[in-house]
Amino acid sequence: MPSESNGSVDVRRNTELDRFELYVDGDLAGVAAYQDTANERAFVHTEIYPRYEGLGYGRKLVQGALDQTTVAGFGILPMCPMVHHFVESRPEYLTLVPQWSRERLNLPQQ
Repeated sequence: MPSESNGSVDVRRNTELDRFELYVDGDLAGVAAYQDTANERAFVHTEIYPRYEGLGYGRKLVQGALDQTTVAGFGILPMCPMVHHFVESRPEYLTLVPQWSRERLNLPQQ
């Protein structure tokens, strides 16, 4: 079974499939699917494959995807539960969610 402390972890954007992919030691360990609008990137589904669950890889995938999204100049729409929870519990990421969508997504208004 893989362990978070071993090996390399890499988050890559796959533009052909509209998703971010998490690789652990070169193996695909999870994905975060998105849909882009003009100004926001809506995260619609995130999944860590069973072999990698419970090892902190979900957090690494979401953080990597959100960081790359921010660098690309997009706001974040956390539609899927995993991304929603991540953003809700980290105020520094909450500021990346457009104000107009926070109430609709049941997020703090700040």
